[in-house]
Amino acid sequence: MARYTGPTTKKSRAFGESIFGFDKAFERKKYPPGQHGNTRRRRQKSDYALQLMEKQKAKYTYGVLERQFRNLFDKASSKSGVTGEVLLQFLEARLDNTVFRLGIAPTRRGARQLVTHRHITVNGIVTNIPSYQLRPGDIVGVRGKSQGMQAIKDCVGGKSDVRKYSWLEFNPDKMQGVFVAYPERESIPEKINEQLIVELYSK
Repeated sequence: MARYTGPTTKKSRAFGESIFGFDKAFERKKYPPGQHGNTRRRRQKSDYALQLMEKQKAKYTYGVLERQFRNLFDKASSKSGVTGEVLLQFLEARLDNTVFRLGIAPTRRGARQLVTHRHITVNGIVTNIPSYQLRPGDIVGVRGKSQGMQAIKDCVGGKSDVRKYSWLEFNPDKMQGVFVAYPERESIPEKINEQLIVELYSK
């Protein structure tokens, strides 16, 4: 199973934001990693470096490796509409991301684990592929036998922690939600400049 397993705080410091969720270590050191810490003078980044960093940020945020990301970009390029926006819509439509957005898991990594361990269903069918692309109208739920898991009950039961997004509907009693539509760009909260990614791949 391909996924990033390296240090998360170091990556968050490199991007200047906690892309893997709340991180106490990152809150203490919000400057880039390196031997000389925050005292080091850093040169201004080139356009290519900025574009590459934006792509890397998107990859690590959504937990996608290079080949998957490139394939998604090629798929987005073939669709009508703004390529960068379509790319983010495809990333948001991933099953693991949707489980996270619905509040069934506290992080995307946790959501990925729930999916791979066969705790999640799509339209009533157990689906263990985190990259599964949802379509508008698809119903995502917690498998009947898994609804009693304390970790899931804690996430779903904590009303203040349940994430609500305009393109999703969630019923905490049934532990299932609906992927209503692909989200508009302004509704996606991630701080990603998708145009830089498009410029990088267009070279």
